[in-house]
Amino acid sequence: MTAPAPAIEFVASYVQDAWWRPADDVAGTEVRDAATGEPVARVSTDGLDVAAAVEHARTVGQRSLGELSLHERALKLKELAAHLTAHKQELYVLSHRTGATDKDNLVDVDGGIGTLFTFSSKGRRELPNSQVLIDGAVEPLSRDGSFIGEHIYTRLPGVAVQINAFNFPVWGMLEKFAPAFIAGVPTLVKPATPTGYVTAACVRLMVESGLLPAGSLQLISGSARDLLDHLDHRDLVAFTGSAGTAASLKAHPQVADGGVRFTAETDSLNAAILAPDAVPGTPEFDAFVGSVVTEITSKAGQKCTAIRRTIVPATVVDDVVEALRGRLAAVVVGDPRTEGTTMGALASVGQREEVTRSVRRLEAAGGQVRIGGAPDGNGDDAFFPPTVLTFADADTEQAHSVEAFGPVTSVLGYSDVDDAVRLAALGQGSLVATVCTNDPETATALITGIAAHHGRVLILNRQDAKTSTGHGSPVPHLIHGGPGRAGGGEELGGIRAVKHHMQRTAVQGSPDMLTAVTGVWHAGAAVNSVSRSDVDAGTGEHPFRKSLATLRIGDQFASDLRTVHLQDILDFAETTGDKFYAHTDEEAAMANPFFPRRVAHGYLLVSWAAGLFVDAAPGPVLANYGLENLRFITPVTYDDAIRVTLTCKQITPRVTDEYGEVRWDAVIHNQHDELVAQYDVLTLVAKEA
Repeated sequence: MTAPAPAIEFVASYVQDAWWRPADDVAGTEVRDAATGEPVARVSTDGLDVAAAVEHARTVGQRSLGELSLHERALKLKELAAHLTAHKQELYVLSHRTGATDKDNLVDVDGGIGTLFTFSSKGRRELPNSQVLIDGAVEPLSRDGSFIGEHIYTRLPGVAVQINAFNFPVWGMLEKFAPAFIAGVPTLVKPATPTGYVTAACVRLMVESGLLPAGSLQLISGSARDLLDHLDHRDLVAFTGSAGTAASLKAHPQVADGGVRFTAETDSLNAAILAPDAVPGTPEFDAFVGSVVTEITSKAGQKCTAIRRTIVPATVVDDVVEALRGRLAAVVVGDPRTEGTTMGALASVGQREEVTRSVRRLEAAGGQVRIGGAPDGNGDDAFFPPTVLTFADADTEQAHSVEAFGPVTSVLGYSDVDDAVRLAALGQGSLVATVCTNDPETATALITGIAAHHGRVLILNRQDAKTSTGHGSPVPHLIHGGPGRAGGGEELGGIRAVKHHMQRTAVQGSPDMLTAVTGVWHAGAAVNSVSRSDVDAGTGEHPFRKSLATLRIGDQFASDLRTVHLQDILDFAETTGDKFYAHTDEEAAMANPFFPRRVAHGYLLVSWAAGLFVDAAPGPVLANYGLENLRFITPVTYDDAIRVTLTCKQITPRVTDEYGEVRWDAVIHNQHDELVAQYDVLTLVAKEA
């Protein structure tokens, strides 16, 4: 008698910092290998306490993340990325079961890990090592400067719920997790069922690293129908999936009336436009065809950024189809684990059937299948051939509204550039478009025409064809999202994505209070000032003698006056070669409405200011590495005098180095106490003396 086959294991959830599975007698949903149809796992959340997971994030997760600064959280992303890199082969093996090839894994697995690295780097370079971000300049609200206002960002006090699609089980999670983590908001991720077991494996690796603060990441493997019931205005939902599901979630009472922040990235009939100058035989034509083939075959066309509408001059429709046929003839569809396969399967049989229905709808609307076509039969595999359709009428409504979420594109002909812009807009909002041209005027016309309909536009030509990251690859530095049908949301975009997980608040008060709140010195706030005579007499310590261990916001140095002589101006002009007439020609300078007579060079004054405030001996200040926000206000002529006031404005210790960045507020005044120039000086200062 044959022994019964062992039950397929459930994909575990990770909630309240522990792994959880349903009882063995729960049936669950069976997930199958996309290429073979063999059972891979079961998925169910029967018995899972979703409310407790949300509360755990709001309490334990918020507390543990709040104990870390922005830089400390960013550094953990780098460490997590390194750990995943060391174990990514495990994710590759699992991803093959979803129909993903090795090349697809580079986009999903390596792309997700790369996103962690990028956000880690940008977070430590572009954000303060604190908890509060300042947005914009200070607004003076009183004449004497005692009442000011500005905008700040602070982290959301709830949980970031991330609902992801099946096509990118690793990248889809990590690109949402990274900015939320830096912002200090715990993540509760709910992946799509067909490929969620890969997401669960990635989460397991992250947990096993020991790097995750308690409560900072939780995973729900399976249905979470009541999840939104437990959310409120403190929380954020980031959704990727169909427009229908997005609309349903938006209508939920907690979103519609309860204040839950909601962002969506949904269906998108992205376009690639071949410009009239990119005729067959040009590098642009070849790059265009290659891009379309890549987008049809990468992830078997299961990308929200894939090219669904190939918009070309009507005169070259057949040329484009034949060029695509030649390239697609080399594509080998099959099991990703089989040597020689270049395109794998769709994620599931259900997805294959959905793409088949969409292609049939396009055919019924007048679409002619020129390459490929929906497969016959009802096998257990999810293979679907690369498919290209054409339409006699490019205005056919279904060509711009039916998205076959697989290796399918429609080639549509246009009459002129304006017509191409019009056809692109019929998609009613898309994530991305490509404009392929080597003509600047055509590029300008197409970009200005379609930009408002798209979240991102790639200009493809012979110069960037080899270096471009491609039409369908969102990069962490730039926004991913789009208007209208594409969902109207934004993800990624560098530090913008971090701010999506924060609340912008206008704060009003005295300079002392805003300095305390932000950790950045504001003009008019208290200072600890010393002069050159104080330093020389030993009654005061120059701020440049202080390491980060003793330096404080508001530490200030006030210099003596230095007189400007005409010969100083002429010597500077001769030495630098800057003989602009305002510095060297008395008559011409006086004829200029801005100058009383010959004036000192602005950079002469900045150089002198450095000499006035510097403390020359070796000490904690390691280097001056820049000036920012420099403005010259009042001209300085010969026989005038200048002085400089240098105030410690912001201290940013670097979490990976034995030094940090200090930003100094530098102000130059003349002998009449008129403002001459203002700027920020950036220095690197040792943490210890």
